Amino acid sequence: MNAANDPSQSLHDAIHQILLKDWDPIGVQEWPETQDEYDSYIGGVYRLLAAGATEQQIVDHLDRIESQKMLLPRDDKSTLIPVARKLRALDVQIKVKQS
Repeated sequence: MNAANDPSQSLHDAIHQILLKDWDPIGVQEWPETQDEYDSYIGGVYRLLAAGATEQQIVDHLDRIESQKMLLPRDDKSTLIPVARKLRALDVQIKVKQS
C-alpha cells in the first residue's frame, strides 16, 4: 500500500497540518526547511484523540508542550481552543480494508 492510500499516513498528515498551520507557537510554517518541527508531538496528540480526550485535555496538552518543552509563556490558553476543536474533528479511527 502506498502512502497516498495509507489511512494512518493520512491521519498523520492531517494532525501535522493542524499543528503547523493552526497551532505553530514558534512560527515555523513559513519556512519549508522547518516544517517538520512539530512532528514529534503528533503521536501524543493522536493518542489523546484516540482515547477520546476532551477539548480541555487537548488544550492542556498543547499548553504543556509550549510551557515545558518550548519554554514559552502563555497568558491565555483560550487561544488553543480552535486548535483543539480542529483536532477533535478528525476521524482518528483507522479503518483497514479487508482483502
